[in-house]
Amino acid sequence: MMQLFQARNSASARLNRTLFQRFVCCLFFPAAMVCLAGCQSHEFPDYPANYREYAYITNGGSNTVTVLDVVNLRQDRVIPVGADPTGVAVNNKRNEVYIVNTGGNSVSVVDAEKNAVVATIPVHQRPYFISVSSDGKRAYVANSSSNNVSVLDLDKRREIAAIGVGEGPGLAAISPDGNTLVVSNRLGNSVSIIDAKTDRVRSVWSGCPGATDIAILPDSSKAFIACSGGHQVMAIALAMSPPSSSQARSLTVQPMPTDALLAMLDVGKTPIYLALKPDGGEIFAVNYDAGSISEIDTSSNEVGGAYMVGTHPVSGLASADNSTLYVSDFDADSLGVFSIDDAELVGTARTGDGPDAMAFSKAGHLLFVVDAHSGDIAVILPRTPTHALLTMFPAGKQPNDIAVKAFLVPSHHSL
Repeated sequence: MMQLFQARNSASARLNRTLFQRFVCCLFFPAAMVCLAGCQSHEFPDYPANYREYAYITNGGSNTVTVLDVVNLRQDRVIPVGADPTGVAVNNKRNEVYIVNTGGNSVSVVDAEKNAVVATIPVHQRPYFISVSSDGKRAYVANSSSNNVSVLDLDKRREIAAIGVGEGPGLAAISPDGNTLVVSNRLGNSVSIIDAKTDRVRSVWSGCPGATDIAILPDSSKAFIACSGGHQVMAIALAMSPPSSSQARSLTVQPMPTDALLAMLDVGKTPIYLALKPDGGEIFAVNYDAGSISEIDTSSNEVGGAYMVGTHPVSGLASADNSTLYVSDFDADSLGVFSIDDAELVGTARTGDGPDAMAFSKAGHLLFVVDAHSGDIAVILPRTPTHALLTMFPAGKQPNDIAVKAFLVPSHHSL
């Protein structure tokens, strides 16, 4: 009886989603005969019954995580976590999501199939962000008030090492190949490079005031660090083992036996975020006090144009096809829509108050925007000509960050 009830609910939810998709399609593409025939499949994925996709939003003032059901476009639940949750990251190899509790000095492990906290891992003082290795086995947390980085074993769900770095580390980013950890030391005005195989500091680079965000190229050959206390981005070549012939063809630069400072790139005032195109060809420095973005060619380490985008931009996100960059204009309550191909601002998208962190749905048909001041989530249709605001969901107090997790569950769970 219970299985039949669940099956009926599941079928009803799928029907409601189909009708909703057709409504949205007709609303924004008003040629009615077209919208029923072809628009649904173009704009919204046809999900299998056992497909799940959720967006996780950390609410720093509520000590909770809001979970949105991306498939059915609704709020799924609110999960209590530790004190002052900030950063969030997903594991691409297992159905887990990790929440950094800055006030609780811990990491909450969320089972994505159950959407419940299944473990809490203690770390050190004032962590903010977490980075998960591509093999899903390790995670790295920079502890800003302890001047170290926690290395977490995700199988055993415990800290296995604490690596001393510079003063006030904000972010510890693991390279895609899993060999190098790059740490931005905001108060130390420096960058620490760590060998992730030995958990030892390999090199330290000073001269990056207010080091904040980090971007590592897909081939793991270079790291770029935003020096938010000034107007520069530091470019570092990362030491790599000699590659195979096939790997060598895909590398942006020839492998270096040691880490090397490549350039200090002049961008706009107060670069606080680095938006990397998926293909790794360009990075856009988001310049908070300049109200602009600066284009960086990652192969030549040269700055191209600078473009005005809005009032106090804080974040950027490039589309999967590398054509469009969305920029959160924190004090304009909107997104700037920048055409990368045309090198110009082509529009704006309406949001709530204080747009900050962003994430695409897996299929790229929805763009979620965290509104820090109004405490909600704006859902944008990025593939519509006007980048229309579809709807908004409530979040908790002071929402901080967002991550999206998609997966398939065993068939017996999908009833």
